[in-house]
Amino acid sequence: MFKFVTVVLPCLNEEETIVFCIKRAFKGLKKARVKGEVLVVDNNSSDRSFKLALSAGARVIRVKEKGYGSACLQGIKQAKGEVVVLGDSDGTYNFLEIGKLLKKLEHCSLVLGSRLKGRMAKGAMPFLHRYLGTPLLNLFLKLFYKIKVSDSQSGFRAFVKQEIAGLKLKTLGMEFASEMLVRAGQKGLVIGETGVSYQVRKTASKLSPLKDGWRHMRFLLLFAPTYLFLVPGGLLFLLGMLGMIFLSWQRVFLFGHGFDVHSLLISSFLALLGFQVIMLGFYAKVYSWLTGFTFQGKLLSVLVAVFKLEKGILVGILFCLLGILVGLFYLVPWIKKGFGELEAIRPTIFAITFIILGVQIIFSSFFLSILGMEKKRED
Repeated sequence: MFKFVTVVLPCLNEEETIVFCIKRAFKGLKKARVKGEVLVVDNNSSDRSFKLALSAGARVIRVKEKGYGSACLQGIKQAKGEVVVLGDSDGTYNFLEIGKLLKKLEHCSLVLGSRLKGRMAKGAMPFLHRYLGTPLLNLFLKLFYKIKVSDSQSGFRAFVKQEIAGLKLKTLGMEFASEMLVRAGQKGLVIGETGVSYQVRKTASKLSPLKDGWRHMRFLLLFAPTYLFLVPGGLLFLLGMLGMIFLSWQRVFLFGHGFDVHSLLISSFLALLGFQVIMLGFYAKVYSWLTGFTFQGKLLSVLVAVFKLEKGILVGILFCLLGILVGLFYLVPWIKKGFGELEAIRPTIFAITFIILGVQIIFSSFFLSILGMEKKRED
């Protein structure tokens, strides 16, 4: 069993419920038979929340920078306990169930109190949150980060302070809840769940469904460059290159339709666009790794181990040479004829495309090398 537990309650204008939550939290600690404290993180409340929290026996700190994540980060930092229980100050979570989270935490590093697996009062969670928002974010976490949970947005969670502090969480808004899961999963921490009860909020919600929902989605997308950049970019590049291979020399009939020069031109555009998106994906992966937002995954490990500036330049030069040789083979006769009508349009498109790809590879190699130098300098 844990020696000391800190219950962290982020608070913004919750004078109607803060005392109730503090008293419940102390009772929950007593019921779980653990020593602990209640730490209220006041996020610049304009009502009596700060004074009421003090009078109820909580330790209270103020955080000027607004945002749920900002309050949580300071609460975790200032917590005296080896374990932190994070909850809301609006009376929706039953802190008498703290013991359930702590029991589950004996076998995990992070435990979510799942509202969807517990008892939820009628009307406690808006319809769109319950059946669209939360399930959609759960799906993104499962697809992009291999994290399978039923209630990723639960504000009632317990974790080992040292392990979560080691994740170096950064987001300051509501997306903090998702970042904690993502980075815990990337670090290989065991994430558990246990059903908890959820009550109707007594005061108006401060959540903005569209704004906060988008912030979660944006975070999950930005730090999953494989799905945001590499997958769509790879598909575009593959489709474009297939078109280039088959259409650069002759017209092709498929499913009763003829594909000619115009289709070849579109294929060239797709190949160039796809390659650019792929490179943006690699830039995003390296940048997020350098800034500490993500940890080094398998793909990035391979890229770092295999990639060398000289190799990138060589590949780029080979692409350029192929394009130049094809171009010269068809363009020299055209020049000798006095620049008349260009009959070799297909090979010309092929040549130009490969020269552009070669130049992109060379300059992309320099940029990735610069990022690599920055990492070496930090190390």
